[in-house]
Amino acid sequence: MSELQEQLESLFNDVKKSATKLSIDKKVNQSKELEILSTKDGFWNNSNNAQTIMKQIADLKTGTEPWIKLQENLQEIIELSAMSDPTIDKDIELQLVAAKKTYNQLKKDLQYTEPFDDHGVIIAIYAGAGGTDAQDWAQMLERMYLRWFDQNNIKPSIVDRSAGEEAGIKSVTIEADGQFLYGKLKGEHGVHRLVRLSPFNSDNLRQTSFAKVDVLPKIDRPAELELDEKELKVDVYRAGGHGGQSVNTTDSAVRITHIPTGITVAIQNERSQIQNKETAMTILRSRLAALQIAQHKSTLEDLKGPNTSAEWGNQIRNYVLHPYKQVKDSRSGFETSDPQSVLDGKLDPLIDAYNSRNI
Repeated sequence: MSELQEQLESLFNDVKKSATKLSIDKKVNQSKELEILSTKDGFWNNSNNAQTIMKQIADLKTGTEPWIKLQENLQEIIELSAMSDPTIDKDIELQLVAAKKTYNQLKKDLQYTEPFDDHGVIIAIYAGAGGTDAQDWAQMLERMYLRWFDQNNIKPSIVDRSAGEEAGIKSVTIEADGQFLYGKLKGEHGVHRLVRLSPFNSDNLRQTSFAKVDVLPKIDRPAELELDEKELKVDVYRAGGHGGQSVNTTDSAVRITHIPTGITVAIQNERSQIQNKETAMTILRSRLAALQIAQHKSTLEDLKGPNTSAEWGNQIRNYVLHPYKQVKDSRSGFETSDPQSVLDGKLDPLIDAYNSRNI
């Protein structure tokens, strides 16, 4: 066997091992089963369920087709290399280089093999200690994540938003769908600390502000995390704030409390009570799933409820704009002297530094 053939065989085996680790064959079979289901009579009778399944099929194909194509291409190149024709060796070498480049890009998927890594994401940002500065900081973080979504051609949706009294926001909840979104962004979960000269006091003194970012896997399929209706307290009330027709005049806002853990989700968008309840249930499932991951519990019954007070004492990342410029992540050790690029949404170096620890 020539050195070129050995390199091809080695790469093919590496690709197969990675595909196995990512359960590519299992996902392909799952996609086929769902496609068969989508052809049955009455499939579109339940529009919401049908749309969920079609989205599931699309996500499965997006995640598996590049791996299948790479394996097929490598198989063809290996067969070509066995022809013992020196005139095609140069072409095979070029194809090998291209295959390696493709594999190195796909190999990043290996960072995302933990539960729910392949799901969409829900990001909730809350202003912390620091008054108006903290609310402004929360809005800066909102802008940062929206910029990142835009740069990655992802269309997020603002689920809920509460403006600050003078500036900024008290809180915002954003949801988005995409391949491995939760896996990519889960490292953003935690307290973010900003140090800068305050634009909100006349003395322009240095101010330290905090904001908390919750990153949750988007669980919009009830079967993934089943809830006992008896453990839920559902309250409906009149939505507050500005809005369109029927807002402030009907009981469209919904608050759902998971009694065992005390987790509460309240949604009051410019939509119907039914839609608000569906959104609230998605967020509730997502929070419970994240809590399961954090507490390493296999069932909902074992959950103790969130310990929110402890989280505020340990920031995961510092953003310093004065007296020097730096962003430093306390977990991965990644740092940069260009905080503006980070605040403009260039988060990929931070994301890769955090997630590459798992490879």
